[in-house]
Amino acid sequence: MRILSIGNSFSIDAHGYLHALAEQRGVDLSTDNLAIGGCSLQMHWENVVQGKSNYLYIINGDVWKSECASIEEVLTSEHFDVVTLQQVSHFSGLYETYQPYLNDLATYVRKHQPDARLYFHKTWAYEIDSTHSEFPLYDCNQKKMYEALCSASRLACSAIDAIAIPSGDVIQSLRERVPAFDYANGGESLCCDGFHMSHTYGRYAVALTWLATLTGKRVEPLPFMELDLGIITQICDIVNEIVFAK
Repeated sequence: MRILSIGNSFSIDAHGYLHALAEQRGVDLSTDNLAIGGCSLQMHWENVVQGKSNYLYIINGDVWKSECASIEEVLTSEHFDVVTLQQVSHFSGLYETYQPYLNDLATYVRKHQPDARLYFHKTWAYEIDSTHSEFPLYDCNQKKMYEALCSASRLACSAIDAIAIPSGDVIQSLRERVPAFDYANGGESLCCDGFHMSHTYGRYAVALTWLATLTGKRVEPLPFMELDLGIITQICDIVNEIVFAK
């Protein structure tokens, strides 16, 4: 399975461990990521219209191509089984910022990759004490941001007939249900800076969510890096519960 994400730093987070976790489980999966930090759906579409070659091109989470690439170049020269789209994090709960750019991008992707399945990456809310400059859009309230992005993501998936990758649901559930991640009461934050995922459990949980969603297979707890196997087991349980909810 070959995956292309048209994203930003949050797709970099998602891809960080995805290839490694797939390889660990014997899944033949490769990831291509076209990313610009802070890039919104509007910016992606404007880059298509203007033919800009200004994307970082990252393969399997850790191989960074030296040259910049364009969306058109990659979509017309390679074959993908899956293409993912996402909104920039600070607009994730504001559906009015999605359109018409999301529909335009989806149409463009399907034109050049008619056999690819389209997914929408549902990202996560910021940490409760995040200093992100746009957190005030949600009154600096994590729960409010999460609820808003849930609503916007549902509309997005319906508009372009895409399958949701529920990263935001998994992260919020871990925060609320696993004591180790109860940040308000001394637990570990799943963010490294208040909005990007930590390079330990944050990226791990998101990558597992992608793997389960894209393969349709439940994830089992296996040792990874120096992460605690007990916590890994709790993450796997929540990922499976959310991804395979009936």
